[in-house]
Order: sequence, then structure tokens, then C-alpha cells
Amino acid sequence: MGVASDILRAYVAPRAVFEARVGTTPREDRALAVLMAACLLIFVAQWPRLQREAFETGQEFQMLAGGALLGWLFIVPLVAYALGSLSHLAARAIGGQGSGYGARFALFWALLVASPLWLLWGLVAGFIGPGAQLTVTGVVALAAFVVHWSLNLWTVERS
Repeated sequence: MGVASDILRAYVAPRAVFEARVGTTPREDRALAVLMAACLLIFVAQWPRLQREAFETGQEFQMLAGGALLGWLFIVPLVAYALGSLSHLAARAIGGQGSGYGARFALFWALLVASPLWLLWGLVAGFIGPGAQLTVTGVVALAAFVVHWSLNLWTVERS
């Protein structure tokens, strides 16, 4: 199945989709591709907000987008690898049986699954601006990420 349909199915059957995506053998190339796709989508989600900020403050959009590009496509992947590895160590300390690859993939897949909600958040930030709508959209996107990461990590560490 395609990634887009798997992202949609992950909101209905998250464990089944994650187990199918993680596979039986560690594939770091797959994990990196999932992470970079998620980071790219979240970077694109920043554009409406950055355009609004550039318009309101008089800054150049290209400079703001360059900073977001540096953050989302270069720094966040490094932090995500570290955070995924730390989550595996924490799970191992409380009896987890999974692998470091599985814990990292759990984080990366959760980012990708939540990325459509971050795209919505970016649109709300750009077109509506600060307010209750932006807060609610951000909380929903963050909650989706945390729930999927927790379920994925539980799935991979219990086996």
C-alpha cells in the first residue's frame, strides 16, 4: 500500500499499520526516508505561518524559510535519532524487549502520521493567526503525535 493510505489507516488501526511498516528486519534506509518525509512535510507546513510573519513584521520570507529549513531538515533529524535512541534506553530500563531501530522507527512513523495535522496547523497559523483555533489545532496535532508514538513504542518494545 501507499504511504498516504497507510497514514490514513493509521488513525483507524495504528498498531496493524505500524507493524506492517516497521517490518521484520531493520532497514535504516526506510527509517531515514520516513523521518525525512515527515520533516519535509512539517517544514512545508511552516510556510503560511512564515509568510504571515514576514508580512506583519517586514522581514524577508526567504530568510525565515531558510531558518525553518535548517531546523526541520538538518537539526530535527539529528535530534529525532537521539530522542528515538533515548526512548529505547528508557523502555529497556523498564523491561522493554525491542530494538533501537524499532524505537527510532516508532518515533519517525508517529511524526509522519501526525504531519497532515501539522499541515492543517500551518494553514490555521497562516490564514487565521493566533487565537483559540490555532491552539486547538496545535493541541490536536501534538496529541496525535504523542498517542501514535506511545502506541508504536509500546508495540515494538513488548515483542
